[in-house]
Amino acid sequence: MKKNRQGGKACKDVTQPLTVGQVAKRSGVAVSALHFYEQKGLIKSWRNQGNQRRYHRDVLRRIAVIKSAQQVGVPLAEIANALSSLPDNRAPNSGDWARMSQAWLQDLNHRIETLTKLRDNLSSCIGCGCLSLQNCRLRNPGDSLSEQGSGARLIDPD
Repeated sequence: MKKNRQGGKACKDVTQPLTVGQVAKRSGVAVSALHFYEQKGLIKSWRNQGNQRRYHRDVLRRIAVIKSAQQVGVPLAEIANALSSLPDNRAPNSGDWARMSQAWLQDLNHRIETLTKLRDNLSSCIGCGCLSLQNCRLRNPGDSLSEQGSGARLIDPD
């Protein structure tokens, strides 16, 4: 390691690849999660001569994007799709994040609307205890399913 201008130790060479343990420690993500992300195509590694995984440093930013998107409820398949549009071995930047988050916005707003309806109607449903598919404001508001005729129906709360 080289010394910095203040005489202290400088950071390791930023061009050096990271081990799976280093990525786990720096990202706060378990090694098993890193392997899972790699299996799902969210991140990439390669094997060195000793058959050990190595990662480019841009993987840290990709993991940050993955964790942020997961935190707001974006499914991994959608995250993988968004990350696949980025060039390999380049950290996602603020413009990339803006494009990805804009694409997820409509779905997130829809989920918020659905959860708000659920929250607002949940206490009355539990309070009445009817569990009637004809009268339930959660599962069949306004008995809308009767318009489709008799028989089984897949009930979607939308």
